Amino acid sequence: MSKKLLDIVRDKIRLKHYSLRTEHTYVDWIKRYILYHNKRHPSEMGKSEIEAFLTHLAVERHVAPATQNQAFNAILFLYEQVLNISLKNENIQALRAKQKTRIPTVLTKEEVQRVLFNLTDIYQLMVTLMYGCGLRMNEMLKLRVKDIDFGYERVYVYDSKSQKDRVVPLPVTIKDALKLQVSCVEMLHKRDLANDCGAVHLPHALALKSPKAAKELGWQYLFPMKQVSTDPRSGVLRRHHMLEKTVSRHIKNAVKSANITKRVTSHVFRHSYATHLLQMGTDIRSIQELLGHKSVETTMIYTHIIKELNQNSIKSPLDV
Repeated sequence: MSKKLLDIVRDKIRLKHYSLRTEHTYVDWIKRYILYHNKRHPSEMGKSEIEAFLTHLAVERHVAPATQNQAFNAILFLYEQVLNISLKNENIQALRAKQKTRIPTVLTKEEVQRVLFNLTDIYQLMVTLMYGCGLRMNEMLKLRVKDIDFGYERVYVYDSKSQKDRVVPLPVTIKDALKLQVSCVEMLHKRDLANDCGAVHLPHALALKSPKAAKELGWQYLFPMKQVSTDPRSGVLRRHHMLEKTVSRHIKNAVKSANITKRVTSHVFRHSYATHLLQMGTDIRSIQELLGHKSVETTMIYTHIIKELNQNSIKSPLDV
């Protein structure tokens, strides 16, 4: 019995070692693409159908440019990686969603402290680490015990969004708290091993090269879930890292308790980290490296924030 197209897509994504989130996203966009064209098989469609779907997203669905690009990448993956149909010579001319230039929300240092004060237990440490190292939520959640170098006071960030590994300074103020967290993980891991479920998920082909590494303390997640769960791909019972939605919920509640009316997400702490470094006199190239941006142009948005903040010295005619 031949496999269904979407099952083949999933197999190919897993073969490429893409994340589970990417798998869900790509499969969803491919499904939407097929349904939009009345369930026609993608091999029977091409340039005009792709353009029609992408234009539909921009004009009728009013999606953001990043969302439209995400859809296009999913369709591109389908044709080139699954169907072996190259689109390199096709000049896809869909109406593009308009790119809006937005100034990121930034918290003052005092506002950051107010939010942190209203967080409790492990969530306070997690958000403090995000702000103190400029980490994305996903980067913080994926940290392993081995990624914290207490001797050299460094945090190693692997498999980031930019696909570029980087090293950032470890905030000394939370060094002892992180050591305590590692001790908690160690005790939890020993209990898991005793219950025959102490093997953690390993990236890429490491599980084949070093099968014993899955049970080593260094590879355990720094911020594990309270309960073990079944891996949706392998069906293996193991302890995963905490969920984004759980941390986001605690951030939302802390912001409300701090009486801050700004729209604060986990990414705001990364924006605040970069802006505060710039205010301290850190050069833009260094901030680019710390954030892991591929292009310095991406980092330059923070110079615009500083410019906006410096306009506070300009008085309104009403106040003169």
